[in-house]
Amino acid sequence: MYENISDNLIKLMEEEKANGSFRKFACAEGSAVRRNANPHDDGTVWRPAFVRDIDKIMNCPYYNRYADKTQVFSFYKNDDITRRSLHVQLVSRIARTIGGALNLNVDLIEAIALGHDIGHTPFGHAGEEILDELYRRNTGRRFSHNVHSVRVLDRIFPFNISLQTLSGIASHDGELELCEYRPAPLKGFEEFDDIIENCYKDKSAVKKLVPSTLEGCVVRISDIIAYIGKDRQDAEKAKLVKERDFQDSAIGSFNAEMVNNLMVNIIENSYGKDYIKLDAAHFEALQNAKRDNYELVYKSGLAREGINDIVKPMFALVYERLLRDLTGKDETSPIFTHHIDYVNKTHYKRLKPYIEEEPDAIVVDYIASMTDDYFIDLFEKLFPESLLKINYRGYFG
Repeated sequence: MYENISDNLIKLMEEEKANGSFRKFACAEGSAVRRNANPHDDGTVWRPAFVRDIDKIMNCPYYNRYADKTQVFSFYKNDDITRRSLHVQLVSRIARTIGGALNLNVDLIEAIALGHDIGHTPFGHAGEEILDELYRRNTGRRFSHNVHSVRVLDRIFPFNISLQTLSGIASHDGELELCEYRPAPLKGFEEFDDIIENCYKDKSAVKKLVPSTLEGCVVRISDIIAYIGKDRQDAEKAKLVKERDFQDSAIGSFNAEMVNNLMVNIIENSYGKDYIKLDAAHFEALQNAKRDNYELVYKSGLAREGINDIVKPMFALVYERLLRDLTGKDETSPIFTHHIDYVNKTHYKRLKPYIEEEPDAIVVDYIASMTDDYFIDLFEKLFPESLLKINYRGYFG
């Protein structure tokens, strides 16, 4: 069930690509806005501005950690189940395919896609919910992984990433699908900073974030496309569901069908326009597919097994212990030796020393940066006598 772009549009795309007559909605390389003027970050003929963002993100100390951060299935020993490292690559590949067809800036698209989850917690969205609850209880402030991804690349490691890339990362929320995506241009970093600060105060503000570029809009819809079918594949590998459990729809039932058909429909409905659009039938099918996933996968007992009775109390104990060590200036604690010292080894100019950040924010930074395995090892080090223990479903169990 693989759809194809119409012959008329293919012909138009070929003609416009050959003579360069297509309408230009791409974010221009020369338009990159950075927090600090630095000639080293200026684009060149061989290393454009947004390519520099890609390089900065891929060399961020936390980029490696994507490899051991789970998506949905945290307690399975199975090398075929998606980790966040693969997810960001899939988002990048899908978004670049769409963006290339629409004559958008694929370097900006890649930068947004590769950085969009770098602030994600261990244990997927369950870990994000728990950390948000702890942060709110202690400070009244909220935690969202997409907003935290901006903090990682802009504050924890002040890489001087462009405003366009940071806006796309902040606004990538793949939990909220839309039939039509229109960018909302930003005046500058002052406006962006106010928007981000509001997200810490009001969690509902996160869902109102809008990318400032069409490239950001493409990444946002591509995030959904990348996980909607892949999560079904993973659920089948984890033996939670069977393929036939999902309803057939206008976008197909299998991952490859869904990716192809959604990309085709977006290109068909968005080419030559200043917005990104799905037609009504494909949008309804996407909504139904997400609803299916929630009922059969995300809310299933096995997918959330151990979250509330094991992981949640583990998070609370670790948070409280790290905060006590930090405020008590116990420099032998891992929050100093594994986190603060590690962050300080990156030689970037800061507005103030990292240690002067608000203590709860530093604790949240540290926990959010952890991989699943690291968190478990840290817990066992801090609480060796605890009866709380995560039981994995092994390869042969």
